Amino acid sequence: MMRIGMLTSGGDCQSLNATMRGVAKALYRMFDDVEIIGFEDGYKGLIYADYRIMDRREFSGILTKGGTILGTSRQPFKQMRIPDENGLDKVEAMKHTYRKLKLECLVVLGGNGSQKTANLLREEGLNVVSLPKTIDNDLWGTDVTFGFQSAINVATNAIDCIHTTAASHGRVFIVEVMGHKVGWLTLYAGIAGGADIILLPEIPYDMNVIVKALQMRNKQGKRFSILAVAEGAISKEDALLTKKELKEKKKNGPVYPSVAYEIGAQITERTGQEVRVTVPGHMQRGGEPCPYDRVLSTRLGAEAALLIKNKDYGNMVAVKNNEIVKIPLQEIAGKLKTVDPDCSLVKEAKMIGISFGDE
Repeated sequence: MMRIGMLTSGGDCQSLNATMRGVAKALYRMFDDVEIIGFEDGYKGLIYADYRIMDRREFSGILTKGGTILGTSRQPFKQMRIPDENGLDKVEAMKHTYRKLKLECLVVLGGNGSQKTANLLREEGLNVVSLPKTIDNDLWGTDVTFGFQSAINVATNAIDCIHTTAASHGRVFIVEVMGHKVGWLTLYAGIAGGADIILLPEIPYDMNVIVKALQMRNKQGKRFSILAVAEGAISKEDALLTKKELKEKKKNGPVYPSVAYEIGAQITERTGQEVRVTVPGHMQRGGEPCPYDRVLSTRLGAEAALLIKNKDYGNMVAVKNNEIVKIPLQEIAGKLKTVDPDCSLVKEAKMIGISFGDE
């Protein structure tokens, strides 16, 4: 009997179940005798041997179901080599669980931190195949991650809904979109939702530029303005500070719930305009996966099963030019795919008048 371990790690997204389904259905067709062991709550389940033997029926009817039937948790990569409160060596514990269960391979569905841990386990001699999960689309080596398009749909819908109330009241609205380090989600949702100003972590903003853009819209007779702001948006002044200096500045300055509220307060102070902030938050991770993600997850899952069949371990399944490919884990682990400020998408957005607060 071939035994395959499977876990979902890090932040959840809409297509985790769909991807597990793709892996499982392909494995069941490729092998006459295969057993899938599901680890509860991500790497935590692997560390503490919290698992269950999954029934084939568990993979039916979950294509359209959001979240993850296995549960998930965040186990920071930087703490993987640090013993837990009871002195347990987490890496050795994971290796022990893997070998005790006599697994042929471990399938990991996760984002950046999860991929780094997957690569660590590969370096420790375990057979690993991973899949690219994250609503941020910031995984190196793949054009797109599953969960990204579904999150775009949610964030775009939030901006769409804001349009009518913004137009009715003639206000400035800020929609804060997920993305601490990378702005792909804000960029796509901002363009799709018709935002007037888009602020990304990769393009530090100048408040003077933002105010000028708002005043220009007022002169043009526009009753309202909408800003799509990434969680990690940062001003040009703050971008020049070290982490320590920035922490000290925030400690001694006004306290805001998030960057969107800080920007909103500054806009009101400088223009006198009424500003409202909307934070969709974890709604962007929830709900059912969109059709695009269902197809993508199915393709990625099937190819992951093929890698297992061919014993082609140590790879992440990825998308390149709409084709499914494999990327060695050591090539992608620890690398972020950020938005290039000079990329064509940003340039094209600027061509139609969208401001990024930088010029």
